[in-house]
Amino acid sequence: MEAYAGPQVVGMDLHRKRSVLVRMDMAGEVLEVVRIANDPDLLAEVLARSGEDPEVVLEATYGWFWAVDALQDAGASVHLAHPLGVKAFETRRVKNDVRDATDLADLLRMGRLPEAWIAPPETRELRALVRHRAKLVGLRTSCKAQIHAVLANCGVQVPMSDLFGAAGTRLLERLALPQVYADRVVSLRRVIETLEGEIDAFATAIHTRLAQDPAYAAVQTIPGIGPVFGAIFVAEIGDISRFTRPEQLTAWAGLTPRHHESDTKVYRGRITKQGSKLVRWAAVESVKKLPATTLVGRLRERVAARRGRNIGAVAAARRQVELVFYALRDGHVHALQAYTYRAPAAA
Repeated sequence: MEAYAGPQVVGMDLHRKRSVLVRMDMAGEVLEVVRIANDPDLLAEVLARSGEDPEVVLEATYGWFWAVDALQDAGASVHLAHPLGVKAFETRRVKNDVRDATDLADLLRMGRLPEAWIAPPETRELRALVRHRAKLVGLRTSCKAQIHAVLANCGVQVPMSDLFGAAGTRLLERLALPQVYADRVVSLRRVIETLEGEIDAFATAIHTRLAQDPAYAAVQTIPGIGPVFGAIFVAEIGDISRFTRPEQLTAWAGLTPRHHESDTKVYRGRITKQGSKLVRWAAVESVKKLPATTLVGRLRERVAARRGRNIGAVAAARRQVELVFYALRDGHVHALQAYTYRAPAAA
């Protein structure tokens, strides 16, 4: 097959074992359609027929890391399509792998591709650590919930607020449950103990990696944000320079309301929740217990008085993420340094 001399775009429909690649010129004429096994060498062979500096696009789907790295090593300019943005263009009746790859190439060629950020390898590694720790914490929470469920089924009342503190541990050790339920509680407690060791190990690994990171130190100057939440913000947000305004960061985190406008009618609904779940969770949790004497705590209470506690927490979380933006970008937050809240004098 003769190589086309002009600039080319390549759409790649990536799957777990195989992928479909569609090469086309800038006029939209398809030059080649090929299905290959997921192998870097086979991918390089296709790119070798794509001329110099080909533009390659693939969707941010399951297992995209290796493909992006292989394409970049082969000299391609790689674009990562945002799945939600691409879905808006899927209006055809027939859907198959070749059409998916062709559509991606067409969107890139016409300059209409909704792109996602390609995190560098070091950021992906940090995210892997942070997300794994979060998964372990979720598993531990699930085990604790199962113990609560066993006790509820056996009619055991739990008088203390923390069943897994000192007083709760003494309660669990002296319980006389039927053997099946007792064995289940013992098993779950062993799993919890193992998980806590793993959680501590990954927390240490994260802290070691971020110990000399100025952004990690800066974000922890914000009230409510400690080492755990700070690591989440640094890892998930990554390069803060890709956002020019704090409003862009809050929108990326899914903390801004939906906006529907037509003619003179405007509807603003609930927050979009499109973006990093970990960032939204960390932002909301970091503001829930802030005192009202803090900048964000005062906002939470003011909004909660008018709209309710949950909306107040979300509004405060949005403001918290704005402060995170300035901390990551500038290394400090002027708003915190200038803010001195004084309680009103008693009447």
